[in-house]
Amino acid sequence: MEYHNPVLLTETVDGLNIQPDGVYVDVTFGGGGHSREILNRLGPKGRLLAFDQDKDALENTIDDPRFTLINENFRFIKRFLRFHGQLEVDGILADFGVSSHQFDVAERGFSTRFEADLDMRMNQDTDFSAYHVVNKYEEVKLKNVLQQYGELRSAPGMARVIVEARGQTPIKSSDQLKLALKRFLPQHKENKILAQIYQAIRIEVNQELDVLKEFLIQTLEVLKPNGRLSVISYHSLEDRLVKRFMRNGLFEGEPEKDVFGRVEVPMKPVGKFIIPSEAEIKENNRARSAKLRIARKL
Repeated sequence: MEYHNPVLLTETVDGLNIQPDGVYVDVTFGGGGHSREILNRLGPKGRLLAFDQDKDALENTIDDPRFTLINENFRFIKRFLRFHGQLEVDGILADFGVSSHQFDVAERGFSTRFEADLDMRMNQDTDFSAYHVVNKYEEVKLKNVLQQYGELRSAPGMARVIVEARGQTPIKSSDQLKLALKRFLPQHKENKILAQIYQAIRIEVNQELDVLKEFLIQTLEVLKPNGRLSVISYHSLEDRLVKRFMRNGLFEGEPEKDVFGRVEVPMKPVGKFIIPSEAEIKENNRARSAKLRIARKL
């Protein structure tokens, strides 16, 4: 079983406009597919630094003197690039979402296909898991998670039912969670709704949108002028943030105009967004919701 089949491999690395002697960062190393392609395009003086907070990914490290793998969350990109003596870089690649490996290892709790403990931690050294969200959050907070991150209309009812069920006995497993929410899972929509529920809980457990915002802000500090940012998102919540940031450097609102009505923005999108071909989706079903956006720092 492959650890992770990289999505939009050629297009994402093309977006970095690789310079042979440049310095690049892959903040979502995973199985190393994108990193290997970057190394293939670098010359002997080039350098690649990669991030992955999941210890399982360390087994895929690349034996190459130009390569450094950092076992940390990419929300700390600036801190660890400085630690490794790299104040500025020529390009940054990010492939968000859950890796194939994380989905396929049942005990990690990311997949709706398996019976497993409620976990969903991308960093297995942390104590906070899906169990805490489901069993410890107050009803209003749980409703907000399901509503905001899962975009579920039935979030108020779901939160109420979860609180009632856990009052009888703690909800420790995916099967127990499904059983508690059975009335909200009609057979013809069960997989879709479960995927939304899992997405909501996973985003909360891993603080994914906060991490994304912190990361994007720091890219402006570590990218050289004309440096490239190449980002793959998998759902509208992520993509909306990436799109707005690449367009005007903000996550909400519009940039202020100067006295002449001009707007200064820190980045400029490169081309239009890219989605996988039908052939790639057929070969790798997890690519179906991917959307690649590329931008250049001004």
